[in-house]
Amino acid sequence: MYYKNVFVILSLFLCCIFHAQTLHLYGGADQDQYLGCLNCDNFDKNSIWNKFSDYGNVYSSKSIWNTYGNYGSSYSTYSPWNAYASYPPAIVDQDGNFFGFLTLNPYKSDRSELELALILCKHHEEIKSDVGVWYERLFR
Repeated sequence: MYYKNVFVILSLFLCCIFHAQTLHLYGGADQDQYLGCLNCDNFDKNSIWNKFSDYGNVYSSKSIWNTYGNYGSSYSTYSPWNAYASYPPAIVDQDGNFFGFLTLNPYKSDRSELELALILCKHHEEIKSDVGVWYERLFR
């Protein structure tokens, strides 16, 4: 029961933090490829949590959840899931403020330390198997 209560409290805390400002992902060598909204509602067409959108679909070339795509492969230099990626996605808010890179690479300068980024890095394999369930866990 204790762990369930801690999870509920943590979920509420994270929900408030993650929705404070809209965060977006940009990838590619020049960070000019839009990769979706990091903390938008799971029904939003730009959300990485919407499995029917270009950014949340595991088959989309613009999705970080596409295991075979440039932005989701563990071998791509543009993917957050490649521990040696040179050009992982940048996290920016709606005003263009930079919040670091979404990357597993612990040595990448300016790696994001946002709680959501750390959770994504830690659980990305599980998340991509069901983004809807993870959306509910993190934001509801």
